[in-house]
Amino acid sequence: MGTLIKLLAVASAVTLTVRCQTQFMEYIERRLNSFEQRIAVWYDQTQRYSTEYREFKNQILAFVENLDKEKEEQRHNLEIANSRIDRIERELDYLETRNPAPTCLEVDEKFTEQVAESAQEKKKRKLKIAGCEEMVFNIKAMKIVKRLETASGLWIKDLMSDTEKVYVFDGVSNDTIYEFTRLKDFTDFTGLIKAKKIKLPYPWAGTGHIVYKGFLYYIRSEPQFQVIKFDLKNQTVSDSAMFPAEQQIPVYGLSPFNYIDLAMDENGLWAIYATRDNEKNICLARLDHKTLDIEQMWDTPCPIENAESAFVICGTLYVVYNSKLRSRSRIQCVYDVTDMVNTDLAPLLYFPKRYGAHSSIKYNPREKQLYAWDDGYQIIYRLTLKPKSEL
Repeated sequence: MGTLIKLLAVASAVTLTVRCQTQFMEYIERRLNSFEQRIAVWYDQTQRYSTEYREFKNQILAFVENLDKEKEEQRHNLEIANSRIDRIERELDYLETRNPAPTCLEVDEKFTEQVAESAQEKKKRKLKIAGCEEMVFNIKAMKIVKRLETASGLWIKDLMSDTEKVYVFDGVSNDTIYEFTRLKDFTDFTGLIKAKKIKLPYPWAGTGHIVYKGFLYYIRSEPQFQVIKFDLKNQTVSDSAMFPAEQQIPVYGLSPFNYIDLAMDENGLWAIYATRDNEKNICLARLDHKTLDIEQMWDTPCPIENAESAFVICGTLYVVYNSKLRSRSRIQCVYDVTDMVNTDLAPLLYFPKRYGAHSSIKYNPREKQLYAWDDGYQIIYRLTLKPKSEL
């Protein structure tokens, strides 16, 4: 009897164990089925996402391809427009020189009497700027002399000397300039390796410097704006003067590194500058090159905005303008201190070619040429001058 009970107990335990194993296997099977379903859903979603991604990628590629085609088309249209604008500018220049527009002014006699200078005062002013009555009629040719890596800078000769030395200011601020014995040395060799280095006692600022009769006249900006007269032969400072204008601002809207731009013409030394008191227009001053004293100052009607450089010929200021998107440089404002010529009478002149913007333009009175630095290119512009009375 005891044995039978034991056998029944064992059979019951075995049955329970089998039932538990069966239930566990069913659970495992349900979980596996659930995983398989989730994997199937994930696979379907992945396939759908992959298809959608390929379709989106194809759409993007087609869109980019269309953009490239439109960009090329727009570039071609811009080239055509540029070509047409250049042709129109040349035609306008030709028409203006052949058929100058007649001046038509209605003058109020009382107003004229109130604002006009007396004949005697005008005579005194003109006597101060004597011996030169020419002005620019045309920019007849250009010559690219060299190209340096620096976008902005200055290169000049001694403006009133027979020496062939060339002086290079590489950049817009430094304390060292480069001297070449002749122009050929400057053009024949790469960079500035053939130059003699001249270290200045004070750093120069901007591109408004000149060399005149063996002296370098340059601008020092710190602690205040000064004109330094430096003897290139003796390597010494001959004189210096604080510039009398207060609260100075950049004189050219497109060349913010220039606060004072020195110029030399047949009549002497000039300073082109701007102040906050007259923040819209350029100012002009005549200096004594021996003492650096200011002899006379003028407020000009030439705007600072979009100006890139300027120069002086026979007492006439020529301001060169461009645009922020870099178009062709042009002489758009003329101011004559003798009142013989104004912007309305002067021809609108365009420079032959554009690269970027002129960081410096210097007139050489002895050669009747402009020495310019345009986006790293060193350029000579040959000028046609005519008497002011013929305009």
